[in-house]
Amino acid sequence: MTQCPLHYRTDAIKLRNYGRILQDLVAYATTIADEAQRQAATIYIARCMRQKNQIWNKDFESGIQRLKEDIATLSDGKLSTSFPEFDEAMAQRLVAYQDNAPKNVQRKTVKRQKRNN
Repeated sequence: MTQCPLHYRTDAIKLRNYGRILQDLVAYATTIADEAQRQAATIYIARCMRQKNQIWNKDFESGIQRLKEDIATLSDGKLSTSFPEFDEAMAQRLVAYQDNAPKNVQRKTVKRQKRNN
């Protein structure tokens, strides 16, 4: 039986809290030629970044400006977030997050009856 050597990636991760997959996604989005598809990819990336931020920072939600700065950092300035759809999509998500904020609601527990065997 032959053994195949495993090759691990050793290149640096720019922003560790987002991870390598998101960094690779940003790199792919910079290669998209169609402007509408590039903008859609940028919005998708920003939503993923916001989700990652919610996991890491449960106390508060990072602002839209922070997402714009992080996208510029990851893409080396190649992705633009200065289009109206981006701000609209981020504002919609913020409203949805505020509406679905966790409330101090106790969960009802269902007690199981013991089986008589």
